Amino acid sequence: MSIPPRPLRPCLLSGGNSRRMGQDKALLPHPEGGSWLERQLRLLSSLGEPVTLLTRHSSHLELAAELNRQGQLWIHPVPEQAPQQGPLLALHRLFERNPGCLLLLCPVDMPWLGESSLRLLLQAGAQQPDIVLAHDGVRAQPLLGSYPATAQRRSNLRRLLDSGERRLQTWLAQERPHQIELPADQLRNCNYPADWAGGWDAALNT
Repeated sequence: MSIPPRPLRPCLLSGGNSRRMGQDKALLPHPEGGSWLERQLRLLSSLGEPVTLLTRHSSHLELAAELNRQGQLWIHPVPEQAPQQGPLLALHRLFERNPGCLLLLCPVDMPWLGESSLRLLLQAGAQQPDIVLAHDGVRAQPLLGSYPATAQRRSNLRRLLDSGERRLQTWLAQERPHQIELPADQLRNCNYPADWAGGWDAALNT
């Protein structure tokens, strides 16, 4: 099935509270330079399109604005307004801002993610009309995925939210997404200090 090209919108989710980490993990230093947030913004920018940053944190928005001023990256900072009720509502807001586009969703807390995996995911998403999620060989990673913002999909999501549902997995069960297996070491979520304590090389070699 031939899919007409859709405008690409790389989107970084960085609105979590980092309770388990004990500090804002998006601002932790990354071995490649800068913070996790800067690193993920650079990674998504490698796809050649402006990056939408959705976050509730003023420090993240200020950092994005500074990177724009320096001419390093092209970022659209989007403040996440209340109510802040998880990734399903966040995705709805991104859909409404980008109707008809292909959203490449990425979380800030996958600090080992590489450009090659992003491009494989994007290639899989461009070849068919359904949602495509990254899979690490054990489970799907719904915050790393290709999400076409079609009119029908936006409408389905809006109706589900209006019913009071806030679980992303409930909506995904209705959408029946495809999956693409990517290197597991790149898809590791980093939630606790111990997840990062071993350092960059140690984590890649596990």
